[in-house]
Amino acid sequence: MGKGENSAANGMVHDEVIMEEGLGRGHESSSFAKSSNHRDHCAMLSVQFAQKIIAEILGTYFVIFAGCASVTINQGSGVITFPGICIVWGLVVMVMVYSVGHISGAHFNPAVSIAFATCGRFPWKEMPAYIVAQMLGSILASGTLWLLFGKNDEHFPGTLPAGSDVQSVVVEFIISFYLMFVISGVATDNRAIGELAGLAVGSTILLNVFIAGPISGASMNPARSLGPAIIQHEYKSIWVYIVGPICGTIAGAWAYNLIRFTNKPLREITKSTSFLKSFRERNIS
Repeated sequence: MGKGENSAANGMVHDEVIMEEGLGRGHESSSFAKSSNHRDHCAMLSVQFAQKIIAEILGTYFVIFAGCASVTINQGSGVITFPGICIVWGLVVMVMVYSVGHISGAHFNPAVSIAFATCGRFPWKEMPAYIVAQMLGSILASGTLWLLFGKNDEHFPGTLPAGSDVQSVVVEFIISFYLMFVISGVATDNRAIGELAGLAVGSTILLNVFIAGPISGASMNPARSLGPAIIQHEYKSIWVYIVGPICGTIAGAWAYNLIRFTNKPLREITKSTSFLKSFRERNIS
């Protein structure tokens, strides 16, 4: 091979090396861009999740503060009256659903979060953070009321059974079932009028407090009962307000799933070896 051929060959090799380096750099740049986009996406998701948690804390705080304040004030002066307490609970839930429902889903209730998770309509991995946020909001609201009204045991804004524990846990199960059934209908079914969700849920709370308030206190929400109990160290029959609402909301969510609209024939829905799995898959799809 002559000198000219050697020079040409060396030039080609040099060009190939440059091209390979350029491709390598381009690939590295592309990988860096993808990595940067992934980091940006993760950062955006973390910010959005933080916003949801803050919304749940604030929403639960205002729900518990307004509702329990009406109970406390009425115990002291009687000016609000029992119907007034029912209206306050219904209105504050309605207002907060419209305020932050588009941010966090406006659960304000560990039982609701758990029920949604069992149906595959809420991520299990987010549920612990939601429950902590709801409990924090409730404890802060109860602590605020404790600071405002002092340590008077007569002004306990929590929930206590008027009769037996069994009677109260059954009542809590029924009204929690009713509440979750309504929530599932207006908030998760795309055929429902979503704009009326806050009104429907608030009205259900109002009705439940009217019915069950004199019997069990109409908690429907473990955070609503645990917050005042923790602040004032009153744990009598507290299991009623954990077991009843959680079991009731789970049953209510699954009951609505049984009647949720589907265009699939029954044989296709039930052909799976697991009946519950078929419902879960149908709802997710």
